[in-house]
Amino acid sequence: MKCPNCGKEIEEGHLICEVCGNEIQIVPDFEPEIENSITETLSTLAALQDDGQDNEIQQGMQNIEEEEDSESEEEEKNNQNRRFSAMISGIVMFLIILCTYILYSYHVSTVSYQVDKAKEYAAQGEYERAIDCLNTAYEKDDSEAQILFLKADYYYLLFDNESSLQALKQIIDKGTYPYEDVEEAYDKMITIYSKEERYEEINSLLLDCKEDTIVNMFQSYMAKAPEFSYVEGDYAEIIPLKLSSNTSGTIYYTMDGSIPDKNSEIYTAPLFLESGDYVISAFFVNDYGIESEVVKKTYHISLEVPNAPEIAVYSGEYNEPMMISVQGQEGCEIYYTTDGTEPTRDSVPYTGPIPMPLGTTNFKFVNISKEGVSSEVTMRTYTLKLANTISTNEAVRKLVEKLIECGYLEDESGKVEKQNIIYRYEFSSVISIEGESYFTINEYYDDGTGVLNRTDKVFVVQVYTGEAARLGFDENGAYIAVPFEKVNKYV
Repeated sequence: MKCPNCGKEIEEGHLICEVCGNEIQIVPDFEPEIENSITETLSTLAALQDDGQDNEIQQGMQNIEEEEDSESEEEEKNNQNRRFSAMISGIVMFLIILCTYILYSYHVSTVSYQVDKAKEYAAQGEYERAIDCLNTAYEKDDSEAQILFLKADYYYLLFDNESSLQALKQIIDKGTYPYEDVEEAYDKMITIYSKEERYEEINSLLLDCKEDTIVNMFQSYMAKAPEFSYVEGDYAEIIPLKLSSNTSGTIYYTMDGSIPDKNSEIYTAPLFLESGDYVISAFFVNDYGIESEVVKKTYHISLEVPNAPEIAVYSGEYNEPMMISVQGQEGCEIYYTTDGTEPTRDSVPYTGPIPMPLGTTNFKFVNISKEGVSSEVTMRTYTLKLANTISTNEAVRKLVEKLIECGYLEDESGKVEKQNIIYRYEFSSVISIEGESYFTINEYYDDGTGVLNRTDKVFVVQVYTGEAARLGFDENGAYIAVPFEKVNKYV
């Protein structure tokens, strides 16, 4: 073979000319018909692959068989088998890829995948992408409140509190989530509102809440209208009206029907509604400054007024002691004063006949019903004068002498034997015993504090003779004078 460049003869097996250094390319000799057939076949196969038409592939195979006379029938069969195997392999590979794609697409679209992906994004600080995943997950399945909780948390971390509140409100409004999830949603919303001092929104949120347990948990944020202890209406008794609130704060009220404000009266104690008409209006302000609505109630009190007490002994001057008896009214109690003041429930209660005092005394008596309604006051003025009697001081001295004589007292100071007690004696009244007049003298003791405490012993001294005795009662309850000789040394 000669070098095509310089014409020098090249030895067999050499690929480079030793004279000019030209590289020799060895190209096999093909017949033009065969080369054209191969090119056409390749073009046909390419077209068949693009159009997916198996029958054209077979036709191309036939063309190859017709034009390539040098290939044997067995070799052609082998080629066909190889091509068929390649085609089957391609189909199998395609199916594998297709199934893999379908499985992957299904996995990517699942709720669990989207939630896990959201958590991955959140861990990287990509909260917006995390929220997008959660939105996709919630569209597919809205039965899990946890998706909304995560969404609220991620919005909160983005400082978007409004969007966070909206996500939590979805949990509350959904109406299908468990109680525990709803309670947690309220807790998170109230936490956000509280940090922003949006107490009005908290109050509104809780007022719309249907769960009493949740309302009770957060009632300190609420301002409910005050509750009245009596329903409005007509009453035939004095009512002690109480106003109460759901939590700590201040209740403001009016009693004339006007609208109360923060300059109105502050409720601190029951309002006693006596006879007449009342329109009570009140509202509540809690510790966060939230105001409740104003509540108004009307009351009509119509009370029965008791009759005035009846007194058997008329006013006047008396020369002998009298017992003052008072007739009251059923269902009422009698009270009286002797110092000129009007009698009330705080005055001295009448429990039985009263001995007429010496000198001049002005009595005032009143009946007070169980509803607290007072009658008109009955007044009596008595003047008791006893002639030629010993003085009350002399009567006390006579009594002390008698008590020393019988061994009850050690001396006139009132000291008692073997006891660290000092007794004192004071005149009380004048009574009549079996037609005779007696001074009554009460016994008191000083316990060392300077305060006199009355004992249960009452003594009597005859107003003319000064004879002392112990006051007693007979089987009919009438007064009697019991001589000291009939009682022991301790009287």
